[in-house]
Amino acid sequence: MKIISSFKHLEHTPALDAKIELKSQKLKKFFDGNFDVHWTCYVRDDGAHCADIKLLGPSFEYHAGAHSDTLYKSLDIAVNKIEKQVSKKKDKWKSRISHKHKPSAKEQFIAEVEKDEAYWQDKKEGKLVS
Repeated sequence: MKIISSFKHLEHTPALDAKIELKSQKLKKFFDGNFDVHWTCYVRDDGAHCADIKLLGPSFEYHAGAHSDTLYKSLDIAVNKIEKQVSKKKDKWKSRISHKHKPSAKEQFIAEVEKDEAYWQDKKEGKLVS
């Protein structure tokens, strides 16, 4: 995981770096570590503190942004938004894979019909003991 942060109209402090590092570590649980995290923190003209986060990987790209009265709150909101996006996508991906191996309704119906035919065939031939 590679973290890149940029600040516009803000002072770059070690405390902000530590907070960004801490928030970025929360995203590690979703991926194997082969991704980049780009943070952009800035202050708008109306005084709102904004934080934008972008996750870039080999086959994905996620983006979230947030604004509030403090930068730390904006960082929290942005990470929560991106976590929701990633977990939703992961859930869809997992369910799609698990549905591939389940038999369809048509296949189940055919299996039941074949079982019934075999039962009645065995009954006609006297193979079944009552």
